Amino acid sequence: MALHVVLVEPEIPANTGNIARTCAATGTHLHLVRPLGFRTDDATLKRAGLDYWHAVHIEYHDSFGEVPEKYADGRFFYATTKADKRYTDFTFRDGDFFVFGKETKGLSADILEAGRETAMRMPMSEAVRSLNLSNSAAIIVYEALRQMDFPQLF
Repeated sequence: MALHVVLVEPEIPANTGNIARTCAATGTHLHLVRPLGFRTDDATLKRAGLDYWHAVHIEYHDSFGEVPEKYADGRFFYATTKADKRYTDFTFRDGDFFVFGKETKGLSADILEAGRETAMRMPMSEAVRSLNLSNSAAIIVYEALRQMDFPQLF
């Protein structure tokens, strides 16, 4: 199995490329939910992912609803600045899905309402609205891997 990062309507190609590189380094699967704010042949996207694209397991979905439908047994966690619980309040396991919204708006209200019990935030000062999407994904993926003692990584 593997961890899963789900990007719902990502807008900035460099963020998605950086997340793809994190996925390649950790064996995490990447799910991209359309519409994307860029073309998948975008040079910035490719540059951010470097030459690791061959090592990334990517799936494309036309709506977020397709993901939990296809992975009905999956546990889904929702990254948002609107959560009461911190990401460190959860115990993660192999096969978990981490869902992130678009850079400018985050996750939609209906997705957040459905995922209210597993919504999580990262502590930060009030000086900023949010962390960068690729940084957020890396923090959460590596916390999950730390909890599992970094399986198959050295």
